[in-house]
Amino acid sequence: MSEVKKQSTVFVRIGLDQENIPTEIHWKSEDGANTYEPCKAMLMSLFDEDQLDTIKLDLWTKSMQVEEMDRFMFQTLRGLADTYFKATQNAELSNQFRSFVHFFGQSTGLITDED
Repeated sequence: MSEVKKQSTVFVRIGLDQENIPTEIHWKSEDGANTYEPCKAMLMSLFDEDQLDTIKLDLWTKSMQVEEMDRFMFQTLRGLADTYFKATQNAELSNQFRSFVHFFGQSTGLITDED
C-alpha cells in the first residue's frame, strides 16, 4: 500500500423536505473554494473491499427536470466508459460501452446521427 502524502475532504450538504426528499444539494472541497456550490444531482459509488460490493448513494432534487437527468446520465455514462478503459485497458468492452452511451444520447435527443 502506498504512503498517504495528502488528505482532502469533500463535504456534501443535503436539504430535505418533510418527506425526506432532497430539495437542495450543495458541495464543497477543502482544496476548492471555501463556499458550498449548488448542484441538482449526485451519484456516489463506493466499492467495499471486504464485501466486494458497491455501496451507492444517488440523490437528485425535486426541481431536476427529465431533460437535465438525461444530460446528467449521458455525461456520467460517457465518463464511466472512459474510466473503465483507463482502469482496464479493455478496448473491446469499453467500445461496446461507448456504443451504448451513443445510443442513449441519440435516444434522449442529446446527440444527432451526425455526432
